[in-house]
Amino acid sequence: MKIALIGYGKMGKTIEQIAKERGHEIVLTIDINNQDELTVENLKKADVAIEFTIPASAIANYEVCLKSGVPVVSGTTGWLDKKEDVIKMMNDNDGTFFYASNFSLGVNLFFALNKRLAKLMEGRSEYDVRMEEVHHTQKLDAPSGTAITLAEDLFDILPSKNSWTLDEPKSESEMNIKAIRERQVPGIHRIRYESDIDYIEIEHSAKSRHGFALGAVLAAEFSFGKKGMLTMNDLLNI
Repeated sequence: MKIALIGYGKMGKTIEQIAKERGHEIVLTIDINNQDELTVENLKKADVAIEFTIPASAIANYEVCLKSGVPVVSGTTGWLDKKEDVIKMMNDNDGTFFYASNFSLGVNLFFALNKRLAKLMEGRSEYDVRMEEVHHTQKLDAPSGTAITLAEDLFDILPSKNSWTLDEPKSESEMNIKAIRERQVPGIHRIRYESDIDYIEIEHSAKSRHGFALGAVLAAEFSFGKKGMLTMNDLLNI
C-alpha cells in the first residue's frame, strides 16, 4: 500500500518505520517545511493518507485529501467543534475518513472499561468522579482528545455529570479534568471514583508511541477500499 504522511514529527517518523516494516511504501511526506507539496496531484500517488498535525491545519488537510479521493486517517485532536463540517466534506466527496482520538489498542480497550465501570457506578451518589491526564510538554491541546472521549462516554452514562472543566468545578454536574504536562510522557489517563471511605481508580499508561503508531497503520490498512466515517470500534469490532 502507498501511504502519504501528513505530519512528520516524532509520531510521523514512528508511523513511517512501522509502515515500512509491514511492507508499505511512503510516497509523500509533508511537514512544516513543504506544506505547498500537499496537493491533489501529489496525493493521487497514494492509496491512503495518515494525518497527525495540529488543530489549526487539520481541517484544510482533510479537505485536500478528500478532494483527491484518498482515504484519510487522522489522529489530530482539538478540532471536533468542526466535526459536522468534516462529515459533510466527506459526504460531498464520497470519501473515507477514519478518526480516533487515540489509536492504541490498549486505550480503546480502556474506553470500553471506562463505560463498564460507569455503568456499575451509575446512581451511586456517594462517589464523585474526576479525571487526570499526563502528557509530554509538546502536546498543544488540553485536555487531551483521549480525555475528552473518556469524559463524553461518562456523560452518556452518569446522570450526575454533563460537562468537564480544567478548573475547580462550579457545580456538581461538572467533572474536573486535571491536565499535567511533563517531559517525555507518552500518555497517562486516570479515572477516579471517590467517596468519604474509599476510592476506585482505573488507569492506562503508554510506554511509548509505538502502540499509537501501529494502530494508525492498522487503521490505514482497514480504511483502504471502504467508504464513510470509520472509528477504532469498527477496526476492533468493539
